[in-house]
Amino acid sequence: MPGDKKIVSTYMVMCIAGLFAIFSTTMAKSPVLPLYAAYLGVGTSGIGVIASISPIAGITCSIPAGILANRYGSKRMLLVASCVFFTAPLLYLLSPNVVYLSLVRFYHGLATAIFIPVAMSVISALHANRKGELLGTFSSATLTGRFFAPIVGGTIIGFFATEQRMGFNAVYALCCLSGLITMFLIFKLPGDGQNLEPPKRTDIINMLTELLTRKAILLAAAVEAAVLFSYGTFETFLPLYFLSKGFTPYKIGVVLSAQIISVALTKPLMGRMSDKHGRVNQIIAGLLLCALCAGSISFVNSFLSGLIISILFGLCISVVTSATSALVADISSKEQLSSSMGVFASVMDIGHTAGPLVSGIVAASIGLNRVFFVSSAVLVAALIMFSANRRRFSVF
Repeated sequence: MPGDKKIVSTYMVMCIAGLFAIFSTTMAKSPVLPLYAAYLGVGTSGIGVIASISPIAGITCSIPAGILANRYGSKRMLLVASCVFFTAPLLYLLSPNVVYLSLVRFYHGLATAIFIPVAMSVISALHANRKGELLGTFSSATLTGRFFAPIVGGTIIGFFATEQRMGFNAVYALCCLSGLITMFLIFKLPGDGQNLEPPKRTDIINMLTELLTRKAILLAAAVEAAVLFSYGTFETFLPLYFLSKGFTPYKIGVVLSAQIISVALTKPLMGRMSDKHGRVNQIIAGLLLCALCAGSISFVNSFLSGLIISILFGLCISVVTSATSALVADISSKEQLSSSMGVFASVMDIGHTAGPLVSGIVAASIGLNRVFFVSSAVLVAALIMFSANRRRFSVF
């Protein structure tokens, strides 16, 4: 870690705040939101609509959030996000139907759409030579929150099985508390100075136009989108595919959890590796390995082979994603760091959302096992595209 105590303090605050923020928003969604919607009488199609709203917020709002952070300052935008993390859980409990739940879910999605790109820009600015390591550790912190949220939420709902309403109240109260902790931590950040970007008065339209024509940023974001396309396919359709192979739900849960743990444990290490040995070759190698792992899923015929591929796939995801975010930070000026991360997050969300949608069409058309080949093909396409343009990143 950097020696400067102020930098270390800011970094620790961001990691802990990220853990609680993602814990809050994930627990509000999984597995509680579908159960709560069903409790209110919402049908399956309505539940699908509600679930799709949050990614839309990420796609549409991450870029404006980054630009506004450049203009008004990172701390202000992080406070806005933490206010949403704090207030949104209360609004779930006041929602009487699918329309209100959808609006609340979009509102809650704004928090993540703002928080993640701005937090990444803050962390990227802390230490020029350790971006990969610091961003990787921050990502691991958020993954920790994402991992424990469904466990805690499901346990609370199960404990109040005979008093469903009380269980939902308890879950969303805990989400609210986590949001409050996030807000308190963000208040501790310095308002201006070297660790956070000071407010900049810039032309938002011109900045947006410039960002969307920066091919290097879009290339790095497209790689991340391809990886998350593959991951979205994996987390959505692997349970169904493994059920068709006779795996028990418990074993499927172990396989999925193993991947998350694999990513969380290795991201800081892979980020440090990209800091020391370069990002471009690491991304290319990671994409190749990701494509091989994704395609191999269709050949799984035992729990052990499924577990091994899941862990390896998680490791390969870590290899790529720990380098892509740091690469975007490398090629962005300090004045455009937040907005560049906004573009990165928006394109990333497009990939994560498109994965299950496209793969669902593929599964319905040509079979469930073929979705993993399609996922592998997307990764190969990203590999070819990135390799063909590697000269744009020659210094990295």
